[in-house]
Amino acid sequence: MEYVTAVPQPRTESGSEAAAAAASGARRSLGIALLLGALGAAVVLMTSGQTWAKGTVAVGGGTIPLTASGGDVTGVPTALAIVGLAALVAVFAVRKAGRLLVSALLALCGAGAAAAALLGVSDNSALDEKAAKTAGDTAATIDAVTHTAWPYVTAAGALLIFLAGLLALRYGKLWPTMSGRYERDGSPRARKPRTAPDPERPEEIWKALDRGEDPTREE
Repeated sequence: MEYVTAVPQPRTESGSEAAAAAASGARRSLGIALLLGALGAAVVLMTSGQTWAKGTVAVGGGTIPLTASGGDVTGVPTALAIVGLAALVAVFAVRKAGRLLVSALLALCGAGAAAAALLGVSDNSALDEKAAKTAGDTAATIDAVTHTAWPYVTAAGALLIFLAGLLALRYGKLWPTMSGRYERDGSPRARKPRTAPDPERPEEIWKALDRGEDPTREE
Protein backbone atom coordinates (compact mmCIF):
# COMPACT_ATOMS: atom_id res chain seq x y z
CA MET A 1 0.00 0.00 0.00
CA GLU A 2 1.34 3.35 -0.99
CA TYR A 3 0.95 6.36 1.27
CA VAL A 4 0.58 9.75 -0.26
CA THR A 5 2.11 12.53 1.81
CA ALA A 6 0.43 15.88 1.46
CA VAL A 7 2.92 18.62 0.84
CA PRO A 8 1.84 21.89 2.50
CA GLN A 9 1.44 24.65 -0.02
CA PRO A 10 2.85 28.09 0.74
CA ARG A 11 0.17 30.45 1.90
CA THR A 12 -0.44 33.21 -0.56
CA GLU A 13 -1.74 36.57 0.56
CA SER A 14 -5.11 37.44 -0.91
CA GLY A 15 -5.83 40.73 -2.58
CA SER A 16 -8.03 41.91 0.29
CA GLU A 17 -5.32 41.11 2.84
CA ALA A 18 -2.72 42.98 0.78
CA ALA A 19 -5.02 45.98 0.47
CA ALA A 20 -5.69 45.94 4.20
CA ALA A 21 -1.96 45.76 4.93
CA ALA A 22 -1.29 48.66 2.56
CA ALA A 23 -4.04 50.74 4.17
CA SER A 24 -2.69 49.97 7.62
CA GLY A 25 0.82 50.98 6.54
CA ALA A 26 -0.50 54.20 5.04
CA ARG A 27 -2.35 55.11 8.23
CA ARG A 28 0.73 54.32 10.30
CA SER A 29 3.02 56.44 8.15
CA LEU A 30 0.45 59.25 8.15
CA GLY A 31 0.24 59.27 11.94
CA ILE A 32 4.02 59.20 12.32
CA ALA A 33 4.49 62.02 9.80
CA LEU A 34 1.90 64.22 11.54
CA LEU A 35 3.49 63.56 14.91
CA LEU A 36 7.02 64.25 13.67
CA GLY A 37 6.05 67.39 11.79
CA ALA A 38 3.98 68.92 14.60
CA LEU A 39 6.48 67.99 17.30
CA GLY A 40 9.43 69.22 15.27
CA ALA A 41 7.81 72.56 14.52
CA ALA A 42 6.87 73.00 18.19
CA VAL A 43 10.45 72.30 19.27
CA VAL A 44 11.90 74.75 16.75
CA LEU A 45 9.47 77.52 17.70
CA MET A 46 10.03 77.00 21.41
CA THR A 47 13.82 76.73 21.36
CA SER A 48 14.24 79.72 19.07
CA GLY A 49 13.21 81.89 22.00
CA GLN A 50 15.80 80.39 24.33
CA THR A 51 19.27 81.79 25.01
CA TRP A 52 21.74 80.53 22.44
CA ALA A 53 24.79 82.56 23.43
CA LYS A 54 25.94 84.89 26.19
CA GLY A 55 28.95 87.01 26.99
CA THR A 56 30.11 90.30 28.48
CA VAL A 57 31.02 93.72 27.19
CA ALA A 58 33.42 96.15 28.87
CA VAL A 59 31.76 99.45 29.81
CA GLY A 60 33.33 102.18 31.98
CA GLY A 61 35.84 99.94 33.73
CA GLY A 62 33.29 97.20 34.34
CA THR A 63 31.49 94.51 32.40
CA ILE A 64 27.85 94.03 31.50
CA PRO A 65 26.45 90.57 30.72
CA LEU A 66 24.60 90.17 27.44
CA THR A 67 22.57 87.32 25.99
CA ALA A 68 21.29 86.46 22.52
CA SER A 69 18.28 84.27 21.87
CA GLY A 70 17.80 82.06 18.87
CA GLY A 71 15.61 84.70 17.27
CA ASP A 72 18.38 87.26 17.73
CA VAL A 73 20.93 84.99 16.06
CA THR A 74 18.79 83.86 13.12
CA GLY A 75 15.12 83.95 12.27
CA VAL A 76 15.40 81.29 9.58
CA PRO A 77 14.48 78.23 11.71
CA THR A 78 11.32 79.91 13.00
CA ALA A 79 10.22 81.01 9.53
CA LEU A 80 10.88 77.60 7.99
CA ALA A 81 9.08 75.82 10.85
CA ILE A 82 5.96 77.89 10.15
CA VAL A 83 6.21 77.18 6.42
CA GLY A 84 6.73 73.50 7.24
CA LEU A 85 3.55 73.41 9.32
CA ALA A 86 1.63 74.98 6.45
CA ALA A 87 3.10 72.43 4.04
CA LEU A 88 2.19 69.58 6.38
CA VAL A 89 -1.45 70.67 6.29
CA ALA A 90 -1.35 71.38 2.54
CA VAL A 91 -0.27 67.81 1.84
CA PHE A 92 -3.86 66.70 2.36
CA ALA A 93 -5.33 69.42 0.14
CA VAL A 94 -3.44 68.53 -3.04
CA ARG A 95 -3.09 65.44 -5.16
CA LYS A 96 -0.53 63.72 -7.38
CA ALA A 97 2.21 66.10 -8.53
CA GLY A 98 1.04 68.83 -6.16
CA ARG A 99 1.38 66.50 -3.19
CA LEU A 100 4.87 65.54 -4.31
CA LEU A 101 5.93 69.19 -4.52
CA VAL A 102 4.46 70.06 -1.13
CA SER A 103 6.14 67.02 0.44
CA ALA A 104 9.46 68.11 -1.03
CA LEU A 105 8.89 71.61 0.37
CA LEU A 106 8.24 70.10 3.80
CA ALA A 107 11.50 68.16 3.69
CA LEU A 108 13.43 71.21 2.49
CA CYS A 109 12.01 73.32 5.32
CA GLY A 110 13.28 70.82 7.85
CA ALA A 111 16.70 70.58 6.24
CA GLY A 112 17.04 74.34 5.93
CA ALA A 113 15.99 74.97 9.51
CA ALA A 114 18.49 72.41 10.78
CA ALA A 115 21.32 73.93 8.72
CA ALA A 116 20.49 77.45 9.93
CA ALA A 117 20.43 76.32 13.56
CA LEU A 118 23.81 74.62 13.26
CA LEU A 119 25.31 77.66 11.58
CA GLY A 120 24.06 79.76 14.47
CA VAL A 121 26.02 77.75 17.02
CA SER A 122 29.17 79.85 16.55
CA ASP A 123 27.55 83.06 15.30
CA ASN A 124 28.47 85.99 17.55
CA SER A 125 27.16 88.77 15.32
CA ALA A 126 24.01 89.28 17.40
CA LEU A 127 26.07 89.61 20.58
CA ASP A 128 28.55 91.95 18.92
CA GLU A 129 25.69 94.17 17.78
CA LYS A 130 24.29 94.29 21.29
CA ALA A 131 27.76 95.00 22.68
CA ALA A 132 28.19 97.96 20.31
CA LYS A 133 24.82 99.42 21.30
CA THR A 134 25.44 98.89 25.01
CA ALA A 135 28.95 100.40 24.99
CA GLY A 136 28.03 103.15 22.57
CA ASP A 137 31.02 102.20 20.47
CA THR A 138 30.66 100.53 17.08
CA ALA A 139 34.09 98.94 17.55
CA ALA A 140 33.10 97.20 20.80
CA THR A 141 32.89 93.42 20.68
CA ILE A 142 31.64 90.74 23.00
CA ASP A 143 33.97 89.00 25.44
CA ALA A 144 33.85 85.70 27.33
CA VAL A 145 31.36 84.19 24.88
CA THR A 146 29.70 80.90 25.78
CA HIS A 147 27.14 78.96 23.74
CA THR A 148 24.31 76.84 25.04
CA ALA A 149 22.92 73.57 23.71
CA TRP A 150 19.68 75.13 22.46
CA PRO A 151 20.84 75.48 18.83
CA TYR A 152 21.39 71.73 18.73
CA VAL A 153 17.93 71.12 20.16
CA THR A 154 16.53 73.40 17.46
CA ALA A 155 18.40 71.42 14.82
CA ALA A 156 16.99 68.18 16.25
CA GLY A 157 13.46 69.55 16.00
CA ALA A 158 14.13 70.62 12.42
CA LEU A 159 15.29 67.11 11.60
CA LEU A 160 11.91 65.82 12.77
CA ILE A 161 10.28 68.10 10.19
CA PHE A 162 12.71 66.76 7.60
CA LEU A 163 11.76 63.16 8.45
CA ALA A 164 8.08 64.06 8.14
CA GLY A 165 8.82 65.36 4.65
CA LEU A 166 10.61 62.15 3.73
CA LEU A 167 7.63 60.10 4.90
CA ALA A 168 5.33 62.30 2.83
CA LEU A 169 7.53 61.78 -0.21
CA ARG A 170 7.57 58.02 0.27
CA TYR A 171 3.99 57.29 1.37
CA GLY A 172 2.09 60.48 0.57
CA LYS A 173 0.46 59.01 -2.51
CA LEU A 174 -1.31 56.50 -0.24
CA TRP A 175 -2.65 59.11 2.16
CA PRO A 176 -6.25 60.34 1.95
CA THR A 177 -7.15 63.72 0.56
CA MET A 178 -9.65 66.30 1.66
CA SER A 179 -13.18 65.52 0.55
CA GLY A 180 -14.21 67.13 -2.71
CA ARG A 181 -17.84 67.15 -1.67
CA TYR A 182 -17.85 70.91 -1.33
CA GLU A 183 -15.66 71.64 -4.33
CA ARG A 184 -17.42 73.23 -7.32
CA ASP A 185 -16.69 71.59 -10.66
CA GLY A 186 -17.66 74.69 -12.67
CA SER A 187 -20.71 73.11 -14.25
CA PRO A 188 -23.98 75.06 -14.08
CA ARG A 189 -26.30 73.94 -11.34
CA ALA A 190 -29.94 73.29 -11.99
CA ARG A 191 -32.25 75.80 -10.40
CA LYS A 192 -35.16 74.61 -8.36
CA PRO A 193 -38.46 75.41 -10.04
CA ARG A 194 -40.38 78.14 -8.33
CA THR A 195 -43.82 77.24 -7.11
CA ALA A 196 -46.69 79.70 -7.02
CA PRO A 197 -47.38 81.05 -3.51
CA ASP A 198 -50.46 79.77 -1.74
CA PRO A 199 -52.91 82.70 -1.52
CA GLU A 200 -54.51 81.15 1.55
CA ARG A 201 -51.31 81.45 3.62
CA PRO A 202 -51.50 84.24 6.25
CA GLU A 203 -48.37 86.01 4.97
CA GLU A 204 -49.79 86.08 1.43
CA ILE A 205 -53.03 87.55 2.71
CA TRP A 206 -51.15 90.35 4.47
CA LYS A 207 -49.09 91.01 1.34
CA ALA A 208 -52.29 91.31 -0.70
CA LEU A 209 -53.72 93.78 1.82
CA ASP A 210 -50.53 95.85 1.61
CA ARG A 211 -50.93 96.00 -2.16
CA GLY A 212 -54.52 97.24 -1.70
CA GLU A 213 -56.08 94.02 -2.96
CA ASP A 214 -59.07 92.25 -1.47
CA PRO A 215 -57.91 88.70 -0.70
CA THR A 216 -61.49 87.56 -0.19
CA ARG A 217 -62.54 88.56 -3.71
CA GLU A 218 -62.80 85.58 -6.00
CA GLU A 219 -61.23 85.89 -9.46
